[in-house]
Amino acid sequence: MSVLAAIRPDDWNFALLLHVLGAMLLVGGLTGAVTALWLGWRGDSRTLPRLGFKSLLFVAFPAWWLMRIAGQWIASKEGFDGSDEEPAWLGIGYITAEAGGLLILISILLTGLGVRRMRRAEPPSASVMVRIGTVLVTIVLAAYLVAVWAMSAKPD
Repeated sequence: MSVLAAIRPDDWNFALLLHVLGAMLLVGGLTGAVTALWLGWRGDSRTLPRLGFKSLLFVAFPAWWLMRIAGQWIASKEGFDGSDEEPAWLGIGYITAEAGGLLILISILLTGLGVRRMRRAEPPSASVMVRIGTVLVTIVLAAYLVAVWAMSAKPD
């Protein structure tokens, strides 16, 4: 496989760079969000759930768009047009990208509403919505780590 990477046309490099950059920013944003949300699980702080929400909203969500658009761009440049001959790693990428994007969006909505409720509560208590969002984001991060492995190892 490394020989194929060595002879890849140069006009594919920018699309691939954007895809990988988006994927790494996405995994980093999700890791930051998961860490902050799990550390804020006890509910005695408003800061950590708010940090997790902002990490989802301002890092992970835009990075998802960059990863997804550039991924489609590089797939079209490589000639993968949706036929049955697509490799398994590409299918894993599509499934995790689409399902993960939906779960990220749901998590943003849940954690945002939960953080808003926590702001009003005295003393601050962990919102059920923030906890559900935490579990969803953790599942998405695990799925994306599998996708990163599939994209880099290319098991066929």
